[in-house]
Amino acid sequence: IRQSLCFLLFSSHVAAGLCKARPTDLVFIIDSSRSVRPSEFEQVKVFLAKVIEGLNVGPSATRVGVVNYASRVKNEVSLKTHRTKAGLIKAVTKIEPLSTGTMTGLAIQFAMNVAFSEAEGARAKSSDVGKVAIIVTDGRPQDNVKDIAQRARDAGIEIFAIGVGRVDMNTLRQMASDPLDDHVDYVESYSVIEKLTKKFQEAFCVSDLCATGDHDCEQVCISTPGSYKCACREGFTLMDNGRSCSACSNSATDVVFLIDGSKSVRPENFELVKKWINQIIDKLDVSETKAHVGLVQYSSTVKPEFPLGRYNNKKDLKEAVKKMDYLERGTMTGQALRYLVENSFSFGQGARPGVTKVGIVFTDGRSQDYIGEAAKKAKENGFKMYAVGVGNAVEDELKEIASEPTGEHYFYTADFKAMSQIAKKLQINVYDPCECDSLVKFQKKVEAALQALTRKHILYDSMSKRIALLENKIV
Repeated sequence: IRQSLCFLLFSSHVAAGLCKARPTDLVFIIDSSRSVRPSEFEQVKVFLAKVIEGLNVGPSATRVGVVNYASRVKNEVSLKTHRTKAGLIKAVTKIEPLSTGTMTGLAIQFAMNVAFSEAEGARAKSSDVGKVAIIVTDGRPQDNVKDIAQRARDAGIEIFAIGVGRVDMNTLRQMASDPLDDHVDYVESYSVIEKLTKKFQEAFCVSDLCATGDHDCEQVCISTPGSYKCACREGFTLMDNGRSCSACSNSATDVVFLIDGSKSVRPENFELVKKWINQIIDKLDVSETKAHVGLVQYSSTVKPEFPLGRYNNKKDLKEAVKKMDYLERGTMTGQALRYLVENSFSFGQGARPGVTKVGIVFTDGRSQDYIGEAAKKAKENGFKMYAVGVGNAVEDELKEIASEPTGEHYFYTADFKAMSQIAKKLQINVYDPCECDSLVKFQKKVEAALQALTRKHILYDSMSKRIALLENKIV
C-alpha cells in the first residue's frame, strides 16, 4: 500500500486538468481509533492521496488539511502547510494511527475552531471559497456529534460523512449536510473505500453547464458544482417545474427574521416571540419554489439559527423556530443588520436571484450600537424591511430600519401579548396572483389583437399595390 502511495507522487495521468475546480478549503477528518487496524488505516491514506491527486491544489485554488482523531485530536496537515500535491501526499504517507477511542464530536469541534481557522491557512469567509470536511469513520462515537455538526454546518462547512463496516448510520446522517443522499456514503470495508475516489474528485469539479448552454432554464441559469439551477429575472417567479418563469411574482419570496434575544426580552416573552414568528410563517406559501425562510438571532453577538431554503415546509420550519435557544445578552442591532446585509441574503446562504427579499427585524429596546449605515444599505440593496418593536423599543430606530412608506413597514406595541395583532397586520406577499394573472392574460389578448391588425394592414397594403399595378396595365 505504501508503494501505491509513493507511485501517486510520480503519477503522470493526473485528473486535475480534466475539470475546473471551485477554490475550496478541504479538511479530511479521519478516524484512527483502535478498531481501525494498521493495514486498514493505510488504505484510508491511499484513498486520501487519490482524491488529492484529482484536485487543483494551490494557494488560490484548493487547500487541503488533515485532522487525525481517536480519543484525542491531532492536526496532521494544516491548510497553510503544503501548496503542492507532491508535498501533501508525502505528508499523508507519514500519518500514524492514534489507536485509542472514538471522539468524533471532539474532532469536528477541533476542525471548526482550529483546522478551518485563518491562523491555520483557511481563507476568510466568502461565497467564492467553499469549506468542505470529509469525515471517515468505522464506529460509534463516544461523544455527541449532532449539535456540534449542526454548528459546523451553520458556520458554512459542507460535511461529507463516509462510514465503513459496522458504523452507526444514524450518526453519519446527524453529521452530514443536506441533501443526505449526496453527503452520506457507506462501504463494507476499508479494502473497497477507493471506489469512492471518483465521486469525491467529481464533487470538486465545476462543469459549467450554463456556459455550454446544456440546460433548459427559460431565463437565468446559475452554475453549481457539476450541475445548475434555474432562476428568473427581477419581476418574474420560478414555476413549480423549476425551469419556467411567470410574470406573476406571487409568493416567491426570501424572508429572513432578525430576532432580538437580549436579556431584557426575558425567557417567557421570548417564547411569545417564537409563537409570533410561527404565526407569520403560517401566512406564507412555503415550498421549494415559493417562500423560503431564514432565522437569525442577535444580542451582543449574532447567531444564524438556520439559512434560507434549509426547510421547505411549514412543519419543519416551525419546529426549528421552537428549538431556538434564548441568547440573553446585549442589544447590538446595528451589528445584526450588517450581518443581514452581508450574509443572510447572499447566494451562499440560500438566497435566490430575482426573488423579493424581505427582512423582518424584531427588537424590544434601544440598540447599543449605530444602526443607520446598515439600515440604509439594506434598503439600497432592494430589501423590503419591516421593523417590529415591543416595550422599550425606540420608534425612531424602527422608522430608520423600515422601508417606505414607513407607516406600512414599522409596528410597535407596549405589550408582548399583543404581538399576535402585528402578525395579522404584517403583509409580506407584495403581489396578488389573481390580479397579476388577469393582467398577463389581458396583455396577451392585446398583443394578439395588434398582431391580427398588423397582418390585416399588410394584406390590405399588398392588395392595394396589386390593384394599382393592374390599373396601370389596363391604361
